[in-house]
Amino acid sequence: MAETFDVIIIGSGPGGYVCAIRAAQLGFKVACVEKRATLGGTCLNIGCIPSKALLQSSENFHEAAHSFKDHGIEIGEIKLDLARMQARKGEVVAANTKGVEFLFKKNKITWIKGAAKFTGPREIEVEGKAYTAQHIVIATGSDSVPLKGVDVDEKRIVTSTGALELDKVPGHLVVIGGGVIGLELGSVWRRLGAEVTVIEFLDKITPTMDGEISKAFQQSLTKQGFKFKLGHKVSAAKIEGETVALTVEPAKGGEAETVTADIVLLAIGRRAYAGGLNLAAAGVETDERGRVKIDEHFRTNVPGIYAIGDVVAGPMLAHKAEDEGVALAEILAGKAGHVNYGAIPSIIYTWPEVAAVGQTEEELKAAKVAYKIGKFPFTANGRARAMGATEGFVKLLAEKETDRLLGAHIIGPDAGSLIAECVTALEFGASAEDVALICHAHPTLSEAVKEAALAVEGRAIHI
Repeated sequence: MAETFDVIIIGSGPGGYVCAIRAAQLGFKVACVEKRATLGGTCLNIGCIPSKALLQSSENFHEAAHSFKDHGIEIGEIKLDLARMQARKGEVVAANTKGVEFLFKKNKITWIKGAAKFTGPREIEVEGKAYTAQHIVIATGSDSVPLKGVDVDEKRIVTSTGALELDKVPGHLVVIGGGVIGLELGSVWRRLGAEVTVIEFLDKITPTMDGEISKAFQQSLTKQGFKFKLGHKVSAAKIEGETVALTVEPAKGGEAETVTADIVLLAIGRRAYAGGLNLAAAGVETDERGRVKIDEHFRTNVPGIYAIGDVVAGPMLAHKAEDEGVALAEILAGKAGHVNYGAIPSIIYTWPEVAAVGQTEEELKAAKVAYKIGKFPFTANGRARAMGATEGFVKLLAEKETDRLLGAHIIGPDAGSLIAECVTALEFGASAEDVALICHAHPTLSEAVKEAALAVEGRAIHI
């Protein structure tokens, strides 16, 4: 006989585990299915958390080697202990995944271990055992997009998973794809000494980013030693002993060339993952890209089955999945769960950091929206000077007639934290003047946001 729950969530990534916790808080009997040996999904195990651990460690290494002397700190020869750095990353991951397991126990959530598959509209099977629920939530996330002619072995040709586990610094790392994942992991290995070449099909990196920010970002990475081949594609990859030979061609046609690498990182994006779920047995519809179709309340075409996170349309961001998980749990409890997709920030954790929320200048032009721009450089910010981190700027976009804030784009120190103020402003429909009139503590990096808001009306004080 099938074991019954009020809510079963398939997948324990940020969307799934947060949905499970919120549903339990609201009084539901909850179970979460996870096939990994640990909870947390891609993000905690092989994505967001381990990559940020390595980014922080590699940043510390780079600072010690290149910047400490500017602060009067002499520490002699700098040596890299990559094994310890990787071990620390593992410790950070373990602490986070065990934290989720603790939260499951605290909230009396049942962890069903194994891979789930639908056997009907309200029933799943895991490891040969049947489970039913009034509500079933698909939160199975995403996986790396493959590329024809480039066969991943996670040793020489790797995805982000393999790039996080390298046991030595590659002499030459070639990154296929100029997006967030490739640039973050490229930054890790560049700081540790690798030569890094990024091959991007389009004529710019981070193509969804505000154009001015993207250009500044590429210039910054170039100064750090990155090499870029924009407007090019990889048509083949052949492992030859200890190296990989890549066939690289101009995207619009032309003569091919061979690029040799020690390690190749395939990072051209991610795709919705619903493998093995047997969605057909439940009658759940997917779109042409394999994403589960949902309505504005996360409902699939089958009553009682819902989907959130990377497996549905929208930005593939952990915090977007978390917000959807909370909203869905509250909807199931009869509350007004809601996600404002116009105020979801995105962050690239390189140095300098890059963060954005709302619309880009290109989007406003395409929509024929009249707008104003306010910019402020970190070179004119006292705290940034004291830190020795003056690269970058804050850029705010406001509607010309009403002054309502439409978008915020930051490249510079701690941009990921600074963007939170702008997210709040967008969420509450604030004007650029509202942001400008708020008292910002001195000396802080956040003053750059205030000054950019003042600059919308040409009122910036320190430039």
